[in-house]
Amino acid sequence: MERLIPLGLVISLLLFFPIATSLPASGRPRTYIINMDKSAMPAAFSSHHDWYMSTLSSLLSPDGFSPLHLYTYNHVMDGFSAVLSQAHLDQLHELPGHLATYPETIGHLHTTRAPTFLGLKKHSGLWPAGGFGEDMIIGVLDSGIWPESESFNDEGLPPVPKRWRGACETGTEFNASYCNRKLIGARSFSKGMQQEKQNISKTNDYDSPRDFLGHGSHTSSIAAGSSAVGAEYFGYAKGKAIGMAPKARIAMYKVLFFDESYDAAATDVLAGLDQAIEDGVDVLSLSLGFFETPFDENPIAIGAFAALKKGIFVSCSAGNNGPHAYTILNGAPWITTVGAGTIDREFAAHVTLGDGELTVTGKSVYPENLFVSDVPIYFGHGNRTKELCEIYSLDPEEVAGKYIFCDFDSSGQTNAYAQIDEMDTAGAAGAIFSSSEGPFFRPTDFFKPFVLVNPKYGDLVKHYIINSKNATVSIRFQTTLLGTKPAPQVAYFSSRGPDRKSPWIL
Repeated sequence: MERLIPLGLVISLLLFFPIATSLPASGRPRTYIINMDKSAMPAAFSSHHDWYMSTLSSLLSPDGFSPLHLYTYNHVMDGFSAVLSQAHLDQLHELPGHLATYPETIGHLHTTRAPTFLGLKKHSGLWPAGGFGEDMIIGVLDSGIWPESESFNDEGLPPVPKRWRGACETGTEFNASYCNRKLIGARSFSKGMQQEKQNISKTNDYDSPRDFLGHGSHTSSIAAGSSAVGAEYFGYAKGKAIGMAPKARIAMYKVLFFDESYDAAATDVLAGLDQAIEDGVDVLSLSLGFFETPFDENPIAIGAFAALKKGIFVSCSAGNNGPHAYTILNGAPWITTVGAGTIDREFAAHVTLGDGELTVTGKSVYPENLFVSDVPIYFGHGNRTKELCEIYSLDPEEVAGKYIFCDFDSSGQTNAYAQIDEMDTAGAAGAIFSSSEGPFFRPTDFFKPFVLVNPKYGDLVKHYIINSKNATVSIRFQTTLLGTKPAPQVAYFSSRGPDRKSPWIL
């Protein structure tokens, strides 16, 4: 591979940061990451940690607030993180060994058929050639893990590799007994987030490796989940779920916590990366990102570079800010950055008009096993506002107990989301929307029994209704279509390159 920038320059950027100049004017204590020159450690100290702790204890506190140490970093960088006042910072900058100070920053979270779609086979090809990831240790930095999931059963796995140095921590509704030969490590890093937000939600999260959101469990199972028979999503995609490396081991490093939103503090992410390197992971996977900064100020770029030097492969998500260019995160050249893509599977509903005069298929992820049979369908033919289901256009008495059909608005002034609101407001039983917006709808959007059909099918539905005296509709939800084309495609929401800090990499 062609070297895009001199290696020496990269090392210099990461080891010799410029000292940050934008520090708070007030004396309010804040969290900082402190980069130190380890060669300046006095001989009297036996470890860098002892030196850092002594340095903090030597700082005067005229405002009455003592320095609070959070983490010591041994691999991702030489230094530590601490809660400091402006007075502490002024003193620290004058001490031998201080290289740089960085204020705390906040990172954000990025959200069964893939092996078959990718052509992975049990008895030939890449899967068996790679040993199904046997004894590979994948460290995942995310929102935690739900250890009871069948994806993390350890049936058939040999003992944990002896080279493993990690551990399973005890915390809220989590203890070491939840780990096994599949989930071999689980740790939690929340000191930085607790300083930023003061607390971790007790109703929407756990201050432990346990996953409340489900994101970390999802990403872990994609990477290395064991075979889980009978997996499904509310009746959709029924089958066997299995990870890309089903014989690999998983170590979870929880760094995302909830307090109004799921966020991660840079100090915690650096601590998680540092510990993962110390524990002996082979691969690091992160589905989170920080706003773009120079690489020497980005905690993921810094930690990934340190991991790379240890021979650890690092994979990160590109982000969900697409479809425009220059929206990618985690674009450092030493990170394998992965966008979101589609497979040849869609969730749908079969729509039959009348006694079979017309049958079409549209998008729906309505989560109930509902079969609609010969229900009257309403279309406000002759009144364009009613045909488009514009706001407050439908008469509740006219649509009560019926499904409604809403036409496609080629002008773009009325979209499917507005039509859904009108369906809900008017009290219709359900709906069929003629829309080109199907690819943009998420599963959680289908809170009512409705189907999105493309405008071509929508015109057929409209023609049937107009020419029928007593139009009816039957719908079968929870349909999974396989072999759909084109696939794969880059998902519309996936962030795109080039990276603003390394635009030469597409």
